[in-house]
Amino acid sequence: MTYSLSEVFTNGNPYLESLGVEVLEYGDGKAVMALKLQPEFMNSWAVAQGGISMTLMDVAMGLAARTAIPDAKSSATVDMSTSFLQPAGKAGETIIARGNVYHRSTTMCFCEAELWNDDKLVAKSMGTFKAIKRVDIAKKLTHDTSEANEQPAVPAAPAASQQD
Repeated sequence: MTYSLSEVFTNGNPYLESLGVEVLEYGDGKAVMALKLQPEFMNSWAVAQGGISMTLMDVAMGLAARTAIPDAKSSATVDMSTSFLQPAGKAGETIIARGNVYHRSTTMCFCEAELWNDDKLVAKSMGTFKAIKRVDIAKKLTHDTSEANEQPAVPAAPAASQQD
């Protein structure tokens, strides 16, 4: 069964929609995602750019994490490492990421993912994910740049005393 991204992500996910990501399975600490590789996803060697592979594995692990913690509405990537075993594929081929949770606490999930092209394992990832229990979490995030451009006040150095 394939799930629409609007079924899986309460607020949608324009980035994944623009890529054409499909959710094939999710639940019980597991998720499977698919992506048909497009010409614009290729690097200068005409194989899938590594960021595409990492995106798919990140989302598979994050979705797996979200299904492993009761009441979690989303998850945030805390840490992720990836090993690229071979090129993921060429335009027209489909890659599949399989993510699963191998350990969890009340708010954190430790996950792994494998990326497959047909019967070839092309990459592996491990990641740590924080469970988010609110769908309006983005309202808390502000990026006020006005303060970032201001220089902090530097206290004046005390006057040097002179000795005669």
